[in-house]
Amino acid sequence: MSETSEPNVGAFTLGGPLTAEPAGTVEVPEHEEWPLPNGFAWVFPGEGNQGGLVRPVIMADGFNLGRSKLDVLYHGLESGSFPFISELRRRGRDVILLGFEERSASILDNAEAAVAAILRATAEQVGDTRLVVGGFSMGGIVTRYALAKLETQRMDHRTALYFSYDSPHRGASIPVGVQAFSHFIPFPNDFARQMNSPAARQMLWQHYDKDTEKITVAPERTEFLDALDRVGGWPQIPMKIAVANGRADGIGLPDVKPGEVALRIDRIYPGTTFYTQAQGDDVTAAYLNRRFPKAEQTVTTNGFPELDGAPGGTLHTYKILSGAMEKLGGKIDLRHEDVCFVPTVSAVAIRDIEKQDDLYANVGDLDPQESELDDFLCSSTTTAHTGITEELCTWILDRLPS
Repeated sequence: MSETSEPNVGAFTLGGPLTAEPAGTVEVPEHEEWPLPNGFAWVFPGEGNQGGLVRPVIMADGFNLGRSKLDVLYHGLESGSFPFISELRRRGRDVILLGFEERSASILDNAEAAVAAILRATAEQVGDTRLVVGGFSMGGIVTRYALAKLETQRMDHRTALYFSYDSPHRGASIPVGVQAFSHFIPFPNDFARQMNSPAARQMLWQHYDKDTEKITVAPERTEFLDALDRVGGWPQIPMKIAVANGRADGIGLPDVKPGEVALRIDRIYPGTTFYTQAQGDDVTAAYLNRRFPKAEQTVTTNGFPELDGAPGGTLHTYKILSGAMEKLGGKIDLRHEDVCFVPTVSAVAIRDIEKQDDLYANVGDLDPQESELDDFLCSSTTTAHTGITEELCTWILDRLPS
């Protein structure tokens, strides 16, 4: 390690199960590849389907940094507790995995890939079964916008069912102390690029700005929500469904209490400490310290709800961060591996996440009409963000158009 700089801990990004690199090589079946504007797609024919697309299901990749790794996405959809792609194909569905040239690019830009995939699928389809279009995490937002935009342009997307899988319809949360730390690292790094990317700025309910050191709604989020409003917010023609990896009963992560130490780092970035989000004003979210060049910073929040322990799909935020630090010789005191990333109420578009009562609402007690969706299902247990489970996947499969 240099005597004049902290070690580079930024060669990592935050991602869910679908973007986690498998231990070995992934065996991907034979498939066709479509080049698309700002993206590409892999096409896997359903069992018994020959001579063109018959019953297409388009599924869009989620958020991370860099080009989509559709082999990794395929592995994530197949290697969990339920082989989602195989089951779709067994039912005669042609699976189209949609990837992006840059997953952290603007949702509006990546929606161009979704629009192109939808139009190509409708052009190549044999028969009259209407499409299924959706995605995982950010992919559900990308396809939501793409379908709504096509309707605004009076273009027939021939889609009967739209689905989202733990997508942050009302916003996602990454602890602001963690966001700040990405920029506290004293040189350019992947982690900071991910946190400051257009897609992160559009999806995060609150964003840490590296230039002003302020925590606010990013202007890119406001602009994106305005763009979504201009196309009607949602597609109106297809049935709209969603699943959440979080629970519906208002119970979050029981061991994540507000205001506790989540992670402390020593040796490198000595004394740097991250705290679970608590309510109130002037609440310390993180204390950051580095030796070279010498600097320290306290990150505080005002008026935040208890986001880290909220009901929702979880992300290994502190586990990933602590693992990166430990590899570089840091001494780690990790108290909480996971935090809520996409709150349940956001994934099923039923409440905003700014207020404690809304964030922890018992969705099962709410009128389903409050949701902007036609139907939704929340996980019976807290599961990882975009974690593939038999419960959530079979619920989607049972709602596919005949």
